[in-house]
Amino acid sequence: MNDDQLRISDLERDQAAAVLGEHFAQGRLTAAEHSERLDQIWAARTRAQLQPVFRDLPVADRSAARRTTRPHRGPFPGLLLPILATLLVFTVVTHKPFLLIGLIVALFVIARRRGLRRMQRWPG
Repeated sequence: MNDDQLRISDLERDQAAAVLGEHFAQGRLTAAEHSERLDQIWAARTRAQLQPVFRDLPVADRSAARRTTRPHRGPFPGLLLPILATLLVFTVVTHKPFLLIGLIVALFVIARRRGLRRMQRWPG
């Protein structure tokens, strides 16, 4: 069986839509063309059915379809749990819960500020 006849997954459709969105953002497609081609992507069942969508577009931008995105794990992905566990033990031993509460509040404030800064970098 030819590779073009293999069925595609939802992930492959999502990746194709992302590449098409880049072409649209770069001004290669009008809004109507983008919409029409998106419909073709979502209706496609095989790789062969995706090829006409990109036939007249530069190949270099298709590499974006292979990129994977990592989920955002927050500002302290590996440190938050050990820090909180250590503070919990310290709170139980010293009987001073205000330290734990204070640190939790501080972590949320830091995380919030980092999130706002990240959002300000991306207009729109």
